[in-house]
Amino acid sequence: MEDTCLSLNHAPCACLKSDYPVSFAIFALARSHRARAAALLADIGLFPGQEILLMSLAEKEGESQKSLCENIGLDHSTVAKSVARLERDGLIERRKCPEDGRISQLYLTEKGRETTHAIARVWADLEKQTIADLTPAQQAE
Repeated sequence: MEDTCLSLNHAPCACLKSDYPVSFAIFALARSHRARAAALLADIGLFPGQEILLMSLAEKEGESQKSLCENIGLDHSTVAKSVARLERDGLIERRKCPEDGRISQLYLTEKGRETTHAIARVWADLEKQTIADLTPAQQAE
């Protein structure tokens, strides 16, 4: 395949869709899926990514922020901002580790636990919308 995007005759991104159709389709699908997820999460007062943190804590309460970063594969600054926002919104709380007071452990509040149920409903709805146009055979794959 000729790499027309590298020629001087095209704008840098103008030909991505035509020259790299599979990668562009994946990009467009991911962007569309994230936008739909963002809309559904906004209905329950969350931003994309916050649901992952809350559900991770639901599975393993008392995790340190560092451990949470490692388990979900996000950098410290991203998690720190989300944790601060979730704490401000009353969804999680920090408690000092009894063994090492330098470490803060993260716990869901009652409101945070209730929100995990709403998250599960949002993801179920998102899943249903995502596979709606697929045949049963395709859905099973």
